[in-house]
Amino acid sequence: MKSVFMVAEKPSLAQSLAEILSNKKCNSRKGFNGACSVHEWTGSFCNQSVRFKMTSVCGHVMSLDFPGKYNNWDRVDPAELFRCPTEKKEATAKLRMPEFLSKEARGCDYLVLWLDCDKEGENICFEVISCVESSMNRSYREQTIFRAKFSAITDRDIKAAMNSLIEPNENESRSVDARQELDLRIGCAFTRFQTKFFQGKYGNLDSTLISFGPCQTPTLGFCVERHDFIQSFKPETYWVLQVKVAVTEERQMNLDWERGRIFDKDVANFFLNLVKEQKRAKVVRVTMAEKTKPRPLALNTVELMRVASSGLGMGPQQAMTLAERLYTQGYISYPRTETTHYPENFDLKGALRIQEGHSDWGSTVREILRDGIQKPKKGHDAGDHPPITPMRCADRNQLDHDSWRLYEYITKHFIGTLMPDCIYLSTTICISIGAENFSVNGKQLLDPGFTKVMDWLALQDEEKLPDVKSGDEFAVLETRLSERQTSPPDYLTEAELISLMEKHGIGTDASIPVHINNICQRNYVQVSSGRRLVPTSLGIVLVHGYQKIDPDLVLPTMRSAVEEQLNLIALGKADFNAVLRHTLEIFQLKFQYFVNNIGGMDELFEVSFSPLSASGRPLSRCGKCRRYIKLVETKPIRLHCVNCDETFAVPQNGIIREFHENRCPLDDYQLLMWSGGAKGKSFTFCPYCYNNPPFPDMAKASGCNLCSHPTCEYSRDNTGVSQCMECPSGILVMDAASGPKWKLACNKCDVIINIFQKASKVQVLSDTCEDCGSQIVTVDYKEGSTKLRDGQLTATELLH
Repeated sequence: MKSVFMVAEKPSLAQSLAEILSNKKCNSRKGFNGACSVHEWTGSFCNQSVRFKMTSVCGHVMSLDFPGKYNNWDRVDPAELFRCPTEKKEATAKLRMPEFLSKEARGCDYLVLWLDCDKEGENICFEVISCVESSMNRSYREQTIFRAKFSAITDRDIKAAMNSLIEPNENESRSVDARQELDLRIGCAFTRFQTKFFQGKYGNLDSTLISFGPCQTPTLGFCVERHDFIQSFKPETYWVLQVKVAVTEERQMNLDWERGRIFDKDVANFFLNLVKEQKRAKVVRVTMAEKTKPRPLALNTVELMRVASSGLGMGPQQAMTLAERLYTQGYISYPRTETTHYPENFDLKGALRIQEGHSDWGSTVREILRDGIQKPKKGHDAGDHPPITPMRCADRNQLDHDSWRLYEYITKHFIGTLMPDCIYLSTTICISIGAENFSVNGKQLLDPGFTKVMDWLALQDEEKLPDVKSGDEFAVLETRLSERQTSPPDYLTEAELISLMEKHGIGTDASIPVHINNICQRNYVQVSSGRRLVPTSLGIVLVHGYQKIDPDLVLPTMRSAVEEQLNLIALGKADFNAVLRHTLEIFQLKFQYFVNNIGGMDELFEVSFSPLSASGRPLSRCGKCRRYIKLVETKPIRLHCVNCDETFAVPQNGIIREFHENRCPLDDYQLLMWSGGAKGKSFTFCPYCYNNPPFPDMAKASGCNLCSHPTCEYSRDNTGVSQCMECPSGILVMDAASGPKWKLACNKCDVIINIFQKASKVQVLSDTCEDCGSQIVTVDYKEGSTKLRDGQLTATELLH
């Protein structure tokens, strides 16, 4: 019997697909990598009985990177990164995904790829193919590799996809390869150069990485452009003529001046005096017209992110994570789409009927089904996926709070697209007072239409206008000038930024939330109330620096042009190598110009940030000049010797303190202690050895627990007790600073053993145990501090 190997993008999706295709008659087991399950059943494929095997990956199998030697920031000139080789590496080494796929595919005859149906999914298809093609049975007479195209996790969609398999699209995959390589080379070159340049000079940047990205930087540019406009805005004073008239004894009306506002006070006073001379206001005409508030277009990804940010208070990254989860659970269709037009064969009634029993909007749905569906507005058909649509009915108690809010919006939006427009009566009363014209506007709701379900868009109730006719006159009660000032727009909201990115072609519907998230995480912008993006000093200085050196680096036009070329690769209309070569040549020249003119950006940094020499607090002695080294505690934490003008990297995400004024026997630098907290591990380190390993077997960024110095009392060879029981290369080292709550900690993995509690002294001897080869440890206790049996410590299984 032949076998079919099938691969989905996520374990949860693989399980859903297997249950649908096997009619819930599959057998499941865990794969050897522990992350992905394998589901097996018997069925029919290509008119023959076969054995199906369904499993998954966990996103990308491979990632593009430089070979190891090019990842040394100290030894590699960033300019080399434009031309050096690249290689595909396992995206997550601990999953052993290529080995897992190869093993499970061994002996299979057909491959069916169920990856997400976008360009990234197409790219993962070819990653999977490269992992399994050597272990599958080969056939040169028939097609053996297939691609399933689907937009929702429903029985109908999945079985339809299985019956209409196609070939994977290599052009789309190559466009992703091109984007990955461009972003890697360009981003790493600029990022490494400017990070090393500025972190070596300034102490209060408070950013671990000063990154550059071909999409990320124009995204930041939009935020800083709005900031600059706000800062340079000069308010102007203007005046508005305000008039109040009496319609009846009980009813008064405030009139809107036809001229709007006047910026010259003398002119405004002239009009004020003209109107003040008049005691009566006359109705010139009354116009009434039916108007509509149009129902929305079908929902695509960008609109979903916009509404999630502006209406639900969710960042775009969070919104897309929740949408992906709703999709894999089968509640909504595929959430990454540019299309806002339902296909002609889309079963709108079927999707609507799913919701007719819902407790919140079921009655509205039943009305629509009874009265007839309104034909949706014709939107844009991008040719990718149908608009985002609910595929299953869900109640509040079935989903967590945020997932429910997103599902509720998607469902109400879908229902709203099938309802009539909102209709209201607009009434305008035009009034003259002397030669000046005024008006009053009012709205009266006639048919709520789609706003009945999308109630946040409903027309606000307004006071009904009085019933008047042309020629009626009213007494003028009050006439005055109101002084006001123009004001700048507020900072960009996430929703506005998403619109700008879409307009200028920055990123894709999949990458837009990533770019916005990056500029927040890198401390370039901060999210304030209303999800407004306020640039930090670092973000502002970076953009101004790029503008000073080469505005193209921050303008959206260059990235937009690159995206167009990448789309041509996906369509098979542009050559992969030609696009790559041409784009890299341009950015390599720009990088050289940037490096040669970095002084222009540095001038801006000097104004905004403090030099390293003025930052930090004295901590330990330098081994060269014997003066105090300062600990600079902004991200990244580092040490700086003002006298030697030398900066040292230190371990991050912990507490760094002195260690009893002990010194390194190699370089005389004062030893320091890094601690991960009371329940974490800690180790001693020499600032100089940490950055300049003294022994070939000692990697950079190593503490004394990895040092092979033969005589230093804090080295691995003098504090190591035994091999770690969890990892093959680790050694359990006595934590010299942990007393009286003594610990043994592995110098490679996270294993920690609490031992010899309340002992006053613990010492690792040079003698070894004849039975197991571990070092002998002596332990001193003060009298009464521990329970000993006949004066001896009892042996345990752990300590032999």
